[in-house]
Amino acid sequence: MTVTGGVLQAVPALPSAADTAVRLLARGDDEPPVTLPRDPAREAAERELSKQMYHENDPSWLQRALEAFWDWVDDLLGAASTATPGGALGLVVIVVAALAVVAALWWRLGTPRRRPVTAPALFDDRPRSAAEHRAAAEAHAAQGHWNQAVQERMRAVVRALEERALLDPRPGRTADEAAAEAGRALPAHSDRLRTAARDFDDVTYGGRTASEDTYRGLAALDGDLERAKPALAGSAGAHPDARQGAAG
Repeated sequence: MTVTGGVLQAVPALPSAADTAVRLLARGDDEPPVTLPRDPAREAAERELSKQMYHENDPSWLQRALEAFWDWVDDLLGAASTATPGGALGLVVIVVAALAVVAALWWRLGTPRRRPVTAPALFDDRPRSAAEHRAAAEAHAAQGHWNQAVQERMRAVVRALEERALLDPRPGRTADEAAAEAGRALPAHSDRLRTAARDFDDVTYGGRTASEDTYRGLAALDGDLERAKPALAGSAGAHPDARQGAAG
């Protein structure tokens, strides 16, 4: 109730929050103030903000990771440009110069190739006949696998020479060693044997890719060696005889 112009009038009921504020203002100075609890309000706000509707446009973990990475790169480049004479322009000049040096070396030296320190053995642990190696080579050739075809055909060549007792069977022999030893028994074919050994090493240990022509040349050598007659030690006419035997 309130008095207005001497007439008593009814005051409508205030909302609860406003009513609480009125009661707080109406307290005397000698009464302690009332403190509203903060924890329930904070928990209610956290529950509200944790709803999915507030996070639909948040960046994914991948986007956050990329942003962190590019921030790191930006900081790194900024630090580098600060330490480089001329600032960012000086850093760009240094990078361009380094790339030019790398390009010049690449053009001058070519693509680096892996080369073995020592040539591994020609054969693996499981012994096979020359016919088995030839069959494996032809199977690889039929599928266009020229590297494997060259490897198996070279093994067939060396195994056939061992089977003919032109080479002593020796574990751990390399392709170069086999070519050098076979060249002494068949001097007419020594150059082709060295070429075959080099092709074998290139595709097996040098990282190169064989072609069909490489394989066909090695297969032709295999056939010629089967018909070749070995040179007799100390015979002056050994070389011509070997040529005649190779020609058939």
